[in-house]
Amino acid sequence: MRFLPVFLDLATGPVVLVGGGEMARAKLRLLLSAGARVRWYVTDGNRDLAGIAEADRARISFMDGDPSAPDLCCAIALLCAGAGDLAAPLAAKARAAGVPVNVMDEISHSTFIFPAIVDRGDVVVAIGTGGSSPVVARRVREMIERVLPPRIGELAGLIGRWRTPMKTKIADFPLRRKFWERVVDGPIGRAVLDGKLATAEHELATIADPSDYAQHSLPGSGGHVSIVGAGPGDPDLLTLKALRALSDADVVFYDELVSPEILDRIRRDARLVPVGRRVGKPGIGQDAIHALLIEAAKAGQRAVRLKGGDPFIFGRGGEEIEALRAAGVSYSVVPGISASLGAAADFEVPLTYRHEALRITFLTAHKATDAEQVDWSALTDTKMTVVVYMGMSAAPTVREGLLAAGRSPQTPVGVFARVTRPDARAAVGTLDDLPTLVGQVDGGPAILVIGDVVAHSAPWRQQQLQQLVSSFQVAAE
Repeated sequence: MRFLPVFLDLATGPVVLVGGGEMARAKLRLLLSAGARVRWYVTDGNRDLAGIAEADRARISFMDGDPSAPDLCCAIALLCAGAGDLAAPLAAKARAAGVPVNVMDEISHSTFIFPAIVDRGDVVVAIGTGGSSPVVARRVREMIERVLPPRIGELAGLIGRWRTPMKTKIADFPLRRKFWERVVDGPIGRAVLDGKLATAEHELATIADPSDYAQHSLPGSGGHVSIVGAGPGDPDLLTLKALRALSDADVVFYDELVSPEILDRIRRDARLVPVGRRVGKPGIGQDAIHALLIEAAKAGQRAVRLKGGDPFIFGRGGEEIEALRAAGVSYSVVPGISASLGAAADFEVPLTYRHEALRITFLTAHKATDAEQVDWSALTDTKMTVVVYMGMSAAPTVREGLLAAGRSPQTPVGVFARVTRPDARAAVGTLDDLPTLVGQVDGGPAILVIGDVVAHSAPWRQQQLQQLVSSFQVAAE
């Protein structure tokens, strides 16, 4: 470790900035966000402060002196950004005066460097690579931002406001630490992260005996169930809230369709329990799943019910929250990207299209008997896109139902399998060919998209191009 990470209070003295252009302005914005008073020697003559808040402008002093001899009196740091040939001699003067100096992109002239920063208010994460690779630092920052709760700073602020009052109530340091651990990990901390700061503040204020709260868990007080949508398979499509739930989980009850890559994102010491089923295979039953969720929560565990796609689109999430509500169990729902949206992005299928597709209908057809119960007459509008989940085995019945109701056999259709995964496949054609198309994708899970929008998809365009090339080849022969 060449550079020691420290947090500097920039409100304790002025910071001298020498330079111009967008590089200097980027550093200016960063300094102002940290509360600094900035003496700016503008080297390009452009003193425009567009984009700088009016309140922040009062902390900027434009310096008219020689930028090669800046006034470093009482300065706590010198920054050179866009300073050109002035940078090296300025850095030498700063070092001689004992003032920390940073020359942008010049480690040899710098005594400190700027890290990549994740800013969550009272919680700040700094990532450095010793100045060797700012791009790597930014990528690490992006990874941290994906998992760090956006309201973690509010949680730190809440604890900061209550530290002194609780110190007078809990004199013993280890017990006080245990108290705050329970606050952070329990319902109070969860309320803050869910945006319910007033509720959390009230709960903290009404703890009658903080010492007892630290030492004893009330029945069921720590238990919570998060019903989480895992999306169609690509782990990078998990929401930030889903990642946080998986990193906090004590136990995860997951569906068969949840990909191994997503399971790898779960906390390493969490217990994983498979509860899903595939078409034609036995499962443990929905009532048994309800019982497992309730049992885990009442034992004080943080449980996650992890579902492929979205919990509320043919995921039975509604039934599960009704069971949890009836049992008096705390729960929350984290939406996921549904397979239809995954297919739309993966294969460029616009589910709606101006003047062509104005409505979408989602339906499910596990088997032929499901499809037989559908009122296909309501789905013949040519400006309606029909999306069929779990419809591979029922594809012949879907085809017959739509044709009998009057939908054109030349209606574009697509079968999109394992969307967003590396082995995703698509087969496109017409409604008349639907059962044949299902056989071309080498298994599911898959959705069927029926409507003119399929003609705008990438596989359809590619197919049309291949047909055109083939026709030219035939003509040439």
